[in-house]
Amino acid sequence: MVVPSIVVLIIIAANVAFSCCGFSDPAFFDRYKFHIAEIKKNQQIRLLTAAFLHVDVTHLFFNMFTLYFFSTPVINILGVGLFLLVYLGSLFIGNLFAYIYYRNVPYYSAVGASGAVSGVLFSAIILNPGMKLMAFLVPIAIPAYMFAIVYLVYTIYGMKKQNDNIGHTTHLGGAIGGIIVTFIAAPYLTMQSFQMIGIIGATVLVASYFVFKN
Repeated sequence: MVVPSIVVLIIIAANVAFSCCGFSDPAFFDRYKFHIAEIKKNQQIRLLTAAFLHVDVTHLFFNMFTLYFFSTPVINILGVGLFLLVYLGSLFIGNLFAYIYYRNVPYYSAVGASGAVSGVLFSAIILNPGMKLMAFLVPIAIPAYMFAIVYLVYTIYGMKKQNDNIGHTTHLGGAIGGIIVTFIAAPYLTMQSFQMIGIIGATVLVASYFVFKN
């Protein structure tokens, strides 16, 4: 049974409370969502606040559900303080990545904790490379590193197609942030997870090349 830390419950409660305010008040939602044009007007606070807003209950549920389960293995190994560093670091890197990618698209906007949650997910994968996970729409447990590759490839595909309302760019940035912060927090992992570093690192580099070359 997964028993989350009180810190995780506080983060979930903050997401629920902030998102509910956005659900009931469109002006509140617009004031704090990620929006390129407004961020360029010195409203950088949106890089933080957008990560606590969600489009609807389903969006909120899936992000918090993922956070609930994958935060525990990260906290068990790194501790609460470094978990917070992973969460917040992935949050900012994910949104900064999206800002850089869409910096010339003033109307682009997004919300959600997906960047931070993606960072926690990848941190858990790096810290627990032996665990098995199920990829989307594939009801078969696969090794964590294979799940990471499927996730990244799907994210890159979504970024290139841009035919849905999912913030794939933030997902990729958050995943990269989670990887970076985890290895900074636990540098000994560079020796223990060298193969996984190579696999995930190569995937991220190739994906980033195809994303930014155009």
